[in-house]
Amino acid sequence: MPDGVAALLGPRILIVIDATIHSLGLADPFIASLHAAGSAVSLFDGVSPEPPDSNVEIAVGMARDMSATGVVGIGGGSAMDVAKVVALVAGSRQPLDQLYGVNVATGPRLPLALAPTTAGTGSEATPVAILVAGNAKKGVVSHHLLPDVAILDPELTVGLPPAVTAATGVDAMVHAIEAYTSASPNRNPVSQGLAQQALRLLGANIRRVVDDGYDRDARGAMLLGSFLAGQAFANSPVAAVHALAYPIGSRFHVAHGISTALMLPHVMRFNLPNAASDYASIAADIFPDLAETPLHERADAMIRAVAELISAIGLPTSLQALAIPEQSLPDMAAEAMQQTRLLINNPRPVTPEQALRIYQGAYR
Repeated sequence: MPDGVAALLGPRILIVIDATIHSLGLADPFIASLHAAGSAVSLFDGVSPEPPDSNVEIAVGMARDMSATGVVGIGGGSAMDVAKVVALVAGSRQPLDQLYGVNVATGPRLPLALAPTTAGTGSEATPVAILVAGNAKKGVVSHHLLPDVAILDPELTVGLPPAVTAATGVDAMVHAIEAYTSASPNRNPVSQGLAQQALRLLGANIRRVVDDGYDRDARGAMLLGSFLAGQAFANSPVAAVHALAYPIGSRFHVAHGISTALMLPHVMRFNLPNAASDYASIAADIFPDLAETPLHERADAMIRAVAELISAIGLPTSLQALAIPEQSLPDMAAEAMQQTRLLINNPRPVTPEQALRIYQGAYR
């Protein structure tokens, strides 16, 4: 445990932890160090893969019962997102249903530390938390959600199953690609530089960690790449890949990394008329061999290479492969269009008809 974390969190700490990570004992050394520092610890390990707002309500009840002085999130994006909102609700007593939206949270929050166990979401670097309320994904966006401490420890990701490694790794790549090409007025040279460095790390290491989950150097590089991608899209927000991925997760309980990976090449092809120069600029960051491809062909080549990578590391490449009914596509398109917070950042405007055509293109 980094020096000073126990003192920051105080004497009574609620840990929000992924159930698998808890059962595997990967966080036991960290928890033991809190006990050794004299802290009382309670654990909430009931986080769902696409966390509903009820996860937050239950964990907040635990925090209040113990008069928690700090919160730790250990796990993937779901555990960290829940921890972020728990720290905010428990610290501010602002009702959860009043927090959805951009900069509506008033704060304060409890001290917060986040330790990712996947290299994908970048949640430890962002002011965003995503929950499922009813049948729709909703976002809490506030600087109050930025943690006091982010702990990037490769040991927490060692041995992560290849399928999870692949899905979360591509999700981090999506964050960087969408941040680099975002139409947001917050896009800037710093966010683009962060995205490019993230893509260099992720592109060079994703196959290594899928092939060998115990490659600690590659695991560390992926964690750093995910963190930098998180910083990039915290400033220059993501767009249509995420907007179209959300209905897949909320309706069919597909893991977020799988849904974003599936939609990525299809949305990139849709964006090509408006984003070709940006795609060409970052192509060789992910795939160094594309530096030899003529510039006017590089964006097309990048999209093909992205699709080939997704298939090569074993991720589903069609909605049909996920057993999603074809008749659901119009409703999914309508739901995706409600994600105006994301769609406004897309380099090419998306109409409801175009959203449906993108899903249809991704179906088989």
